Amino acid sequence: MEVKICGLTNIEDARCAIDAGADYLGFVLYQKSPRSVSPEKLAEIVGSLGDDVRAVGVFVNETPTEVKRVMRECGLYAAQIHGDESSGDFSGLSFPVWRAVWIENENPIPDPKSWGADRYVIDAAVPGQYGGSGITADWDVSARLVRKFPVMLAGGLTAENVRSAVEIVQPLGVDVSSGVECEPGHKDHDAVRTFVAEAKSKDLRA
Repeated sequence: MEVKICGLTNIEDARCAIDAGADYLGFVLYQKSPRSVSPEKLAEIVGSLGDDVRAVGVFVNETPTEVKRVMRECGLYAAQIHGDESSGDFSGLSFPVWRAVWIENENPIPDPKSWGADRYVIDAAVPGQYGGSGITADWDVSARLVRKFPVMLAGGLTAENVRSAVEIVQPLGVDVSSGVECEPGHKDHDAVRTFVAEAKSKDLRA
């Protein structure tokens, strides 16, 4: 079970996530988010963590040109497209593309079939928000999507419910942001460690 700790804003939290065993580190490049980091700050953080770190940039309604620039200058592993972008603008790129998908009235939006992304990050649909709401996604619909697409499950996950989420949905991985915070943009290190341990529990792979 792979784990992504998202909404990181500083080196200390990023190192905690790595030490806890997280597979991916997520950074939000969206100025309206309370977890936003600038490309300059992101490059500083990633540059201090070593070559093996798989950092994922979360972009909301950015142009492909800007996404490619930030990916290159910050040394990111993948781009998570998290807004109202067109699939045609993000095809044929040289790096993995992850696409956020919201469950609304039991339907995935946008339709994963229209994207051909490397992964789909399933989240809850919350009007006016592009993630980090803490609202739980529809696990039953997510479980159906897992049978067809490579899925990372997000939305309202915590150390208390991630075991149940994994058992029900059986995704490739889980993605947490607000569920391991002491305040927006700052992680509770004990919560991060507990979340990763619970998500990767050997009992779930037995």
